[in-house]
Amino acid sequence: MEEAQAGHSKADFTAKMSIARKEAREANYWLRLLKGAQITHISELENLLEESEQRIRILTSIVKSAQKH
Repeated sequence: MEEAQAGHSKADFTAKMSIARKEAREANYWLRLLKGAQITHISELENLLEESEQRIRILTSIVKSAQKH
């Protein structure tokens, strides 16, 4: 997200925020795999998954808003 702040244009900002959203979704995927494999404490993963999903929602909102304007 830091790189998106230094975007050269609105399109550049939007593209970089889209990449950040994709990366957040991938991180969420790996957290879900860890949860399913029961490799670590579920309560810790639940908190991480919740934070990850919040990030995805925020990034999605930013991308949609940037695409409208």
